[in-house]
Amino acid sequence: MRLPSCWDARLRSLNEERRAGDEERRAGGTSDLPSIVLPMSLSFPLTATDTPSTPEKIAAVHAAPGFGVHFTDHMAVATWRQGSGWGEDAVVPYGPFQLDPSTAVLHYAQEVFEGLKAYRHDDGSIWLFRPKRNAERLRASARRLMLPELPVDDFLTSIEQLVTVDAAWVPDAQGGEASLYLRPFMFANESFLGVRAAQQVTYCVIASPVGPYFAGGVQPVNIWVTDQYSRAGKGGTGAAKCGGNYASSLIAQYEGAEHGCSQVLFADAGTGVNTEELGGMNIMVVTAGGELITPELTGTILEGVTRDSILTIASELGLNPVARAITVAEIFDRIDSGDIVEAFACGTAAVLTPVAEFRSHHGAHVIGAEPGERTLQIRAAILDVQYGRAADRHGWLRRVL
Repeated sequence: MRLPSCWDARLRSLNEERRAGDEERRAGGTSDLPSIVLPMSLSFPLTATDTPSTPEKIAAVHAAPGFGVHFTDHMAVATWRQGSGWGEDAVVPYGPFQLDPSTAVLHYAQEVFEGLKAYRHDDGSIWLFRPKRNAERLRASARRLMLPELPVDDFLTSIEQLVTVDAAWVPDAQGGEASLYLRPFMFANESFLGVRAAQQVTYCVIASPVGPYFAGGVQPVNIWVTDQYSRAGKGGTGAAKCGGNYASSLIAQYEGAEHGCSQVLFADAGTGVNTEELGGMNIMVVTAGGELITPELTGTILEGVTRDSILTIASELGLNPVARAITVAEIFDRIDSGDIVEAFACGTAAVLTPVAEFRSHHGAHVIGAEPGERTLQIRAAILDVQYGRAADRHGWLRRVL
């Protein structure tokens, strides 16, 4: 793959500096050109807020957190600049960014993000679930959007520093599913209207206490299967976690809402035949014979951390995990015949969301109004690891405090 001309220029400039410096040193002189400096790890030192939230305020938020409504006292930030790399890292008081109207992200959507949670165990300790996978996926998303890659260790440091500073905001699970949702993101923060990769980028992590996704218990949802809209196409950004993917899915989600559905399922953009994913979650089905089937990764589907975790533990629960191409028609036919007995969507926010029925312009395919036994079993297995109620046999947990 050929890099855009602006990146060719960056590489040429660095190579010319190296060659000039080498020639100067061989001649016994000194060079005024900048030396090539190995990147330093970021530490995200704290600049604490002058107005920390009181325990009473935090308790009130924990009592009715919502999702992404309330935010902790601090945020982690860092800046990348062409030529100097990552720096200006810190944990600072939570607050707004000041952006020039010409800031590149506002015009060309050059941004990526992640989502993960911090969990408080019964002994008061705080843990992350598979954060390295989120760090690696952020790097992959950044590559696709021509953004600089943040080293995995720096990603982990930013998360852990923020959680440590705002540890009081991590709610007690108390046998439920409360947690601290973490949103790392980066965006093109250069004032420039030319169409090229940005030369200045902002990275940030914010945190929000969240309660159970299903406040009244796990409830199955209806899924609208759109045949009018596509989420991503071959060679596009489907495998990246970027805002544009979610923005493009909204119109189909509203289409689904008109048909009594809370989520929308997309087929592949090329043929409209193969099942891909929902607007923000992966999809899985369970057969009467004990197969757990999910669409294979094709470059147009997000590689979900929860998806991978479920495929890993499925065999331990007596299921046969299968990632392959599966058509929408196959799902419909096997539901109608009784061969597909459960279906669910999976992702960080809800872990597993049971599916009651799939609807389309051609009719409804009903699974059932109650969550399936396997769905609840898998959901409980993932949650039990996250909250320390079960052994972490796969080394997925990372302790913060």
